[in-house]
Amino acid sequence: MTTLLERGKVAPPGVTRRRPAARRWLRAVTPLALLAAWEGGVRGGLLDPDKLPAPSAVLETGWRLTAEGTLGAYLLDSVERAVLGLLIGGLLGLALGTLAGLVRLGDDLVDPTVQMARMLPHLGLVPLLIIWVGIGESLKVTLVALGAFFPIYLNTYSGIRNIDERLVEAARTCGLTALERVRHVVVPGALPSLFLGVRLAFAAGWLSLVVGEQVNGQGGLGFMMMEAREFSQTDVVVLGLVAYALLGLLSDQLLRLGERRLLAWRHGLKAR
Repeated sequence: MTTLLERGKVAPPGVTRRRPAARRWLRAVTPLALLAAWEGGVRGGLLDPDKLPAPSAVLETGWRLTAEGTLGAYLLDSVERAVLGLLIGGLLGLALGTLAGLVRLGDDLVDPTVQMARMLPHLGLVPLLIIWVGIGESLKVTLVALGAFFPIYLNTYSGIRNIDERLVEAARTCGLTALERVRHVVVPGALPSLFLGVRLAFAAGWLSLVVGEQVNGQGGLGFMMMEAREFSQTDVVVLGLVAYALLGLLSDQLLRLGERRLLAWRHGLKAR
């Protein structure tokens, strides 16, 4: 009995193991309840539809713009900018975080500067970035890259530094080379922290893109929202926000799926 409990095949007394499908439905209860309350508030006159249209109206607008091909084009523009910025900022953060985490000289030269720079709100740098890179695509990609850089750098650095040094010494005693120690000890030990950094980077990247696309935007969800604001099309503005939220949720779910598969060897605490 003890062995089965340890392996997780038998639930302890008084604990009911929910089925995965049931849990997925349970996680949808709160969002659906909020949508129902929102819809009921508009239809009941508690909320002004000119300021906050009902979900059904937003859905109808989304369907219309999708049929016209407008929404798809704007989504593609935003996704391209997000991917490019996340790649640039993410790879740079990964490289510098690894350098500072593994090499003492890299720590001395890189980490103090990054720690100072991260105290600056990168969205507050928009006026300066406009002077440096202009108001075109470079500004939007740069904002996303800055948003992604710091979470990945900090979590890569922290993940490497938090590895138990005794594991590294044991690997060295077993005759593993420096590259083998990095591959078999450092990388697995830092991956959980790195995945957290990537998730935070995606969230910061989408937030940065919202701001960037509203600065002299040409295409993208932010441009769609700014254009709708000029004509008081609140439903289109809300649709843009919902699209950003869904893109962020989708990217986070994909990252969580990748994390579960790559870190299947981990057995952390699970909610009961």
